[in-house]
Amino acid sequence: MPRPIPQKLFARQHEITADFLREVDRHLADIVAGRATEMFEIRDFAGILCIHPTHLSNTIKGATGHSPCYFFEARIMDVARQLLQDPKYSVAAIAANLTYDPSNFTKFFKHFQGCTPKQYREQVWAARREAPESEGVTI
Repeated sequence: MPRPIPQKLFARQHEITADFLREVDRHLADIVAGRATEMFEIRDFAGILCIHPTHLSNTIKGATGHSPCYFFEARIMDVARQLLQDPKYSVAAIAANLTYDPSNFTKFFKHFQGCTPKQYREQVWAARREAPESEGVTI
């Protein structure tokens, strides 16, 4: 009969996962703000957390059922969707800001969103135009 996994191990898995997600958010904020110009890889996050990349991957997979890349790519997509809602940035500028060339950014975005960045932007703007203006309430 296998021995049960100690509760302390589960707590550490979730601590490492939370630390990883916090570092992903911090790094993406630095990318968007221009404080960083190179997109990190999983091994870079492992280095920041002072653990081996394989241990980071195995720990996050064990705690969540998903790889670290799943979360990193999801957060990049969140940032990309947010930036695409601002008309003052071109798709090419957003791609460059996120350290992609425009072609690879379009492929990355389409893979996860199912449409190109331009199509996504047009959908968002169309939805905004169709939304009824909120009316003021008089008392």
